[in-house]
Amino acid sequence: MINKVVKNAEEAIKDIHDGAVLLVGGFGLCGIPENLIAALVKKGVKNLTCISNNAGVDDFGLGLLLQTRQIKKMISSYVGENDEFERQMLSGELEVELIPQGTLATRCLMAGYGIPAFYTPAGFGTEVGEGKESRKFTFNGIEKDYLMEYAFESDFALVKAWKGDEAGNLIFRSTARNFNPLMAMAGKITIAEVEELVPAGTLHPDQIHTPGIYVHRIFQGEKYEKRIEQRTVRKRN
Repeated sequence: MINKVVKNAEEAIKDIHDGAVLLVGGFGLCGIPENLIAALVKKGVKNLTCISNNAGVDDFGLGLLLQTRQIKKMISSYVGENDEFERQMLSGELEVELIPQGTLATRCLMAGYGIPAFYTPAGFGTEVGEGKESRKFTFNGIEKDYLMEYAFESDFALVKAWKGDEAGNLIFRSTARNFNPLMAMAGKITIAEVEELVPAGTLHPDQIHTPGIYVHRIFQGEKYEKRIEQRTVRKRN
């Protein structure tokens, strides 16, 4: 067995360089690799391209890297909760590529499968499709136009799991099982932080969501802040 455990987040990201392309797990504020993001802020790497479903909020998640101007380009689906993101985008300081959420997920999945490109109807006829190759296909008796999309190429994937073992096998909990498993598959080098790190052989095989073959480094994180992005309540009748 290969022991993939590293001491902490700082050691895990030691070779992340200026200009790196990062896949970053999470959905809203759930399942964010908080320790890894904090380590990147501390290290000061810059000109990063971050591929993530969203951009966090101003003072949490990828919003911390936006505050310090360490991100050059964001490739995302939903970014409506981050005022600093909006300011940088409108001022031209930040390059932004918005992608339909299903396309974002599939581009990660195809990278994990080793398939360089695929066709999807999502975005055809909109700004999303500008400059992209398209073809007509008949599927289930219906002819449609499809866009060709490319699998993501990245240098590192940063993911967060509930539990993992020394061999890199991961279990995600509830909503944190969102983009994390896909990005773990897609990363050239995948770094996982976990709330609980256990010896290899401890996890039941039927419970593992991401096999250790996809994970290159793993460590136990600390001081997790499990925020709720928007709390909606109703008055009692």
